[in-house]
Amino acid sequence: MPTVTIRPAVEADCATILRFVRELAEFENEPDAVKATEEDFRRDGWGEHPVFEALIAELDGSPVGFVLTFRNFSTWEGRPGLYVEDLYVAPDARRYGVGRKLLAAVAQLAVERGCRRVDLSVLDWNPARAFYDRVGFRQMEEWLPYRLTGDALSALAAEGNTGA
Repeated sequence: MPTVTIRPAVEADCATILRFVRELAEFENEPDAVKATEEDFRRDGWGEHPVFEALIAELDGSPVGFVLTFRNFSTWEGRPGLYVEDLYVAPDARRYGVGRKLLAAVAQLAVERGCRRVDLSVLDWNPARAFYDRVGFRQMEEWLPYRLTGDALSALAAEGNTGA
């Protein structure tokens, strides 16, 4: 049985992270949607004000997956949480418990930091939903995701008070 190791990502992993993000986008039928670059990851993960952190999963020393998280905050709990933006494991490594170990490492970070929850979103057709259920995540049916992007984001921003 191969050895699974989870470690914090380092700046030198930016190319690997980008490769995994592109593989995830391909899986999610959005191969042309990735606009991120290695420099984006370098700036926002290891720059002056990091906004995310990542863990790398290795199988016998070779990277086979990653999880990228960032902090959020619950006003009701009065505590921070962690949001899993991406979790990806290469198809040939999925039978070794890599995804579960990545999420266990995220849960451990959350508990150590006093977080009360870990959140993530998953596409309705993604077979990983069964995996998330087995791990203990529960679908929140009453909360619906909304997103503001592109022209709508720019238009609303233009209404803002620029004198503040």
